[in-house]
Amino acid sequence: MPLFTKVLVANRGEIAVRVFRTLRELEVSTVAVYSEPDRRALHVSTADEAYLIGGGPAADSYLRGDRIIEAAEVAGAEAIHPGYGFLAENAAFARQVAASGLVWIGPPPEAIDAMGSKIAARKRMEAAGIPIIPGSTQPAESPGEVLAVAADIGYPIAIKASAGGGGKGLRIANAPEDVERAYEAARREGEAYFADSSVYVERYLDDPRHVEVQILADAHGAVVHLGERDCTIQRRHQKLVEETPSPGVDADLRARIGSIAVEAARAVDYRSAGTIEGLLASDGSYYFLEMNTRIQVEHTITEAVTGIDLVREQILVAAGRPLSFTQEDVVLRGHAIECRINAEDVARGFLPTPGRIEAYREPGGIGVRVDSGVRAGDEISDLYDPLIAKLVVHDTDRERARRRALRALEEFVIAGPTTLIGFHRALLSSQCFVAGETCSGVVESEELAERAQELNDSQLPHEQTMLGGASDGMPRSTHVRVLEIELDGRRHEVRLHTPEPEWAGTARRHKERSKALGGEASGAIVSPMQGTVLEVAVADGDEIEAGALICVVEAMKMENEIVAHGAGVVSGLRVRPGEQVANGDLICLIDSDSTPT
Repeated sequence: MPLFTKVLVANRGEIAVRVFRTLRELEVSTVAVYSEPDRRALHVSTADEAYLIGGGPAADSYLRGDRIIEAAEVAGAEAIHPGYGFLAENAAFARQVAASGLVWIGPPPEAIDAMGSKIAARKRMEAAGIPIIPGSTQPAESPGEVLAVAADIGYPIAIKASAGGGGKGLRIANAPEDVERAYEAARREGEAYFADSSVYVERYLDDPRHVEVQILADAHGAVVHLGERDCTIQRRHQKLVEETPSPGVDADLRARIGSIAVEAARAVDYRSAGTIEGLLASDGSYYFLEMNTRIQVEHTITEAVTGIDLVREQILVAAGRPLSFTQEDVVLRGHAIECRINAEDVARGFLPTPGRIEAYREPGGIGVRVDSGVRAGDEISDLYDPLIAKLVVHDTDRERARRRALRALEEFVIAGPTTLIGFHRALLSSQCFVAGETCSGVVESEELAERAQELNDSQLPHEQTMLGGASDGMPRSTHVRVLEIELDGRRHEVRLHTPEPEWAGTARRHKERSKALGGEASGAIVSPMQGTVLEVAVADGDEIEAGALICVVEAMKMENEIVAHGAGVVSGLRVRPGEQVANGDLICLIDSDSTPT
């Protein structure tokens, strides 16, 4: 069967670049689409052709299916690959693509529909005999209905957007008094991200492993699985570190959950690449969680241990060809780890840190892969996901892969936005990760955040004098200089720096983390980021307690709750839902002297 001659990739950043690479190897011409802020982006210059499709917000560009199809038609492309995110799991867009005479490089729209609604997927899996997490299989229409389900299955519970994914539209309620806020937040995120506010309820398992299975299926009846990935290391229910094989899965369990994944795919007549996500409880029980009907961010580690190009198989399946291998051909060799390098500040509660990349240098060497969509000089926009790059390492076993990852992280240089490089170095060195545990409670701990901050501060991005000093008045390393000298024919690099006092660094980190939670001791609640106000939970004159929700600010596709640092009375409220705020903008004042005694 003939392969395509030209394919448009309806995505941006590292995933677009990654798909372009496989298309080039298949000798297929590539077409990019881009928004105004992405005019000089790497994915634009990597493609053979590129077309402007709109302004900065995704709703004006990367979510405009009509403009994407028009660009494909103008370019003479024969197919569209959606990557992940944006329109990748949009059945209506998949149908539009087919109706326009183009080939959709993804699963059938019917399969997307079947698995896109988590409620419908739970019903279908239950009917197929596949274990699901205890909970409802009907939408919860009110907080009262949530409370009724919770009374039956017990707390804690997860309130989840039916169309959700990637940690979006998921809220946890540990007690009845948490339900109303969690319910409204999950509905709001479902509507904002997936245009579907329906939610359902399921039991929130205590410290499970998040274990998913990669599957591939063609139009000739073949469905295979390629082993599992462990995605337990998360913050805000979004993945940070993935590895394969899972430290918690043996050969028998691998075969069992692989069989579950294959049966789940067959139940919806699936084709293309997809992922069956599940939770592995501490007692060994495995439950279907959801199906992602697309290629995943973490597909890279499966490619590392199997040697199979998943995107290549996607393209061949879309062209009508059978899979190039059978289940018996799938062999897992060694161990692979992926670290997501996001523009986020751990010391400030993982807040996004958009900005200009001043210097950029990727690590290399055997067993090291970096998927990235940026270069030095690029701007990390607050309009899109904060992912900068993915570091993928592979070695003969887990411990060697861990040490290789640490070596590569030490070599990775990104100057400008604060990133998660220091976090990954701290986490991969922690005892819980070395032991292959879930690291529950460690990922978002203050101790790990402080260690990550120290490691980020110690990284010298390029050879220049760096003057310290911070806008908040707290001293950082006051002076750092890198000198090159030659001695007896050998080149040496000497680093001269005057470190900040130990007390200053500790005080600064504590201050930054308290700011991320809602302000400083002065009583002023300020926004710790640039973003959009989604919800305001207080009004002038309200009496509130410490930790009370003030407002919710969305930045770089993440919702951030701004809470009160102490008890008092709200005054001078300056924000409303829908308004933009900048980093440091005053939200309101908390007058502690007005608190009733």
